[in-house]
Amino acid sequence: MDVLIALGTNAAYFYSVYSVLRAATSPAFNASDFFETSSMLISFILLGKYLEVLARGKTSEAIAKLMDLAPKTATLLTIDDKGIVVNEKEVDSRLIQKNDVIKTIPGSKVACDGLVIWGQSHINESMITGESRPVTKRTGDIVIGGILNENGVLHIKAAKVGSETALSQIVRLVESAQMAKAPVQRFADHISKYFVPLVIALSFCTWVSWFLAGMFKAYPRTWIPSSMDSFELSLQFGISVMVVACPCALGLATPTAVMVGTGVGASLGVLIKGGQALQSAQEVNCIVFDKTGTLTICKPMVVNTRLFKTMVPQEFYELIAAAEVNSDHPLAKAIVENAKKMRGSEEKLIWPEALNFESITGQGVKAIICNKEVIVGNKSLMLEQGIAIPVEAEEALAETTGLAQTGVLVSIDKEVIGVLAISDPLKPEAPEVIFILKSMNIESMIVTGDNWGTANAIAKQVGIDSKYVVAEAKPEQKAEKVKELQDLGKVVAMVGDGVNDSPALVAADVGMAIGAGTDIAIEAADIVLMKSSLKDVITAIDLSKKTFKRIHLNYFWALGYNLLSIPIAAGVLFPFTGFRLPPWIAGAAMAASSVSVVCSSLLLKKYRKPKKLNTLDLHKIIVE
Repeated sequence: MDVLIALGTNAAYFYSVYSVLRAATSPAFNASDFFETSSMLISFILLGKYLEVLARGKTSEAIAKLMDLAPKTATLLTIDDKGIVVNEKEVDSRLIQKNDVIKTIPGSKVACDGLVIWGQSHINESMITGESRPVTKRTGDIVIGGILNENGVLHIKAAKVGSETALSQIVRLVESAQMAKAPVQRFADHISKYFVPLVIALSFCTWVSWFLAGMFKAYPRTWIPSSMDSFELSLQFGISVMVVACPCALGLATPTAVMVGTGVGASLGVLIKGGQALQSAQEVNCIVFDKTGTLTICKPMVVNTRLFKTMVPQEFYELIAAAEVNSDHPLAKAIVENAKKMRGSEEKLIWPEALNFESITGQGVKAIICNKEVIVGNKSLMLEQGIAIPVEAEEALAETTGLAQTGVLVSIDKEVIGVLAISDPLKPEAPEVIFILKSMNIESMIVTGDNWGTANAIAKQVGIDSKYVVAEAKPEQKAEKVKELQDLGKVVAMVGDGVNDSPALVAADVGMAIGAGTDIAIEAADIVLMKSSLKDVITAIDLSKKTFKRIHLNYFWALGYNLLSIPIAAGVLFPFTGFRLPPWIAGAAMAASSVSVVCSSLLLKKYRKPKKLNTLDLHKIIVE
């Protein structure tokens, strides 16, 4: 883009040099120079660039705010072998090493990601997770760097430092998103590829046309200002065309809007991984939801146990807990928590050793415990293992399904011994979010690894028709369903939180990961919902639409500006009005167009969530 500016300023400068030398060596030569054109032109271009840099700097405020969350210093503790603090000193937080113990006092920020080893306090995580209510942290809990400690002293053992912390990863994510090109940027790149040579040709034609018109006296001599001749007049017209048509505004239309859009998203807890995700999100017309941890709060609990054989409940739970303790699935955690309650208030719970442990994603687990083969999982797992399901177990599963609970079968030595009924409460905002999506003409589906009955019951609660439900789906089947929808011409978003959702998140046009989900799911997704709220699905789509409306407006302005200004710079109005655009004014106008496009993008900073979500927030408060 600087080619046009370089040609324009050099043409003015070197012609002026030629005029001075010619006038110095020829008494008959009478012509003026216009060095001021080059100097004024460069001055206005630099002024425009400076204003542009100032404006673009404001687009990166989101990163600056995120980086300010990290404290500058931390209190490092020295602890002896007996666990007694023998020394403490203040150090630069960048010097913290893994396994260092950091003291965090009330009112200060946590310096790194780590584990609380002493103390109890309430932590304000709103800056990272968006959770407005303080969260209680005690020994054994994990804390995130950058969050505010409100009312207690904590000793924290550093687990992740430097670039490994959650805050650093968020900053890196926002940075890469703001630097990434959106596919729509190719439009500007493609135009610029042909636009610059075209402008040079138009500029040359303008100069030749006016020069020949002056040579053959096609216009009155009175049109030519007294300070110049016809050659200089034609040269100024040519330079003005070259300068005013510089497509800087066109090049800034997309990246500035993407930078502001992703920055605004980050401040709202919606991390968008670049222009591609932003562009795809505004085209979404079908959303596939996982169930557990996405539509539900992912804090399941065992609400009922039914045994089909005579067995001591404590022994039954000890066997299944020994298997499930090796799994990180929410249902497994609920089973283990229930087993702990059955064991009483023992401080140290030691479960029997699980041999040959195997986790079958989306189905359950199996292991050898106390010389017994224990299999805990859904119906499809039992059938795959060749285990017959008795009538009473089928009836129990049907009953749990009718109550929107998840039925988990337990087999010991190839025989179904019992059924656990696990309930995972629905997120309070889920039904209204689905309703709002319908009003936006966006189709919603549920694709889950859970059983059909539970999936249909949840679908009924949130307002999704049963024909849009797929249950007992393995990870690869979730991805296949996404591809089926894409083959039907739909632009698909997948919302999930678990490892088993990762293939579908990658396969979807837009993968949205719940912030409280697994690292693998977050890595695979295009958009991360840090607050783990379904409302942010709507925010992400609405923000992307507003961003791309702004991009289209920027393009309209940039192209329209050039289409209007080039004829004026070429002198179309000059014969009728006597108005012409001197090169230095053309340079100022070009700089103004670039600044105006950046300012247009900055208006996105005034973005607010849809009013429907504000109503939903108020409704949620009333319910609580």
